[in-house]
Amino acid sequence: MSETTQMAEITKTTPEQNRALVMEAFDTLFNKRDYAAAERFWSPDYIQHSAHIAPGREGLFNLIKGVPPTLKYEPGMIVAEGDLVIVHGRFSNLGLPVNWIAADIVRIQNGILVEHWDVIQDEATEEQSKSGRPMFGKTFPTYQ
Repeated sequence: MSETTQMAEITKTTPEQNRALVMEAFDTLFNKRDYAAAERFWSPDYIQHSAHIAPGREGLFNLIKGVPPTLKYEPGMIVAEGDLVIVHGRFSNLGLPVNWIAADIVRIQNGILVEHWDVIQDEATEEQSKSGRPMFGKTFPTYQ
C-alpha cells in the first residue's frame, strides 16, 4: 500500500470532535461502567503507557472492574489539538485513602482512542496545600 493510500484511509477529525469523543468514552467506562459500549471507544490494539495500568484495552477495563463501584470520574480542564486530547480530572472513591488527580493524554485515530499516557498525583487536602488552593475544582476534598 502506498503512503498516499494509507493517508487516505485515516479519518480526519477536529479537535472539538476528539474532545467530545474522549469525554463520552471516559464517562461510559469510568462512571457508567458500560464495558460493551466502551469497546467502541478504545482500539483493540490500544497502547498503554501508564505505570498503573496493564497493557492494552483489557488492562484498562480490568483495572476499572477491580475498583469499587463507587468510583467517580470528574473531568476538569480539557485541551485538544490535532489528534491529542489532555484531560485534567479527578478519580474519587476508588478504594484508596485519597483521590487521584490525573492529566490523561490520549491519542485519537480514526475516531477511537489508540494510545494513552498519564500523570497521576494524590489529591492534597487544605492542610497539605502550600498554595492554599485546591488541585481540582474550587473546593478541597473531605476525607473521613
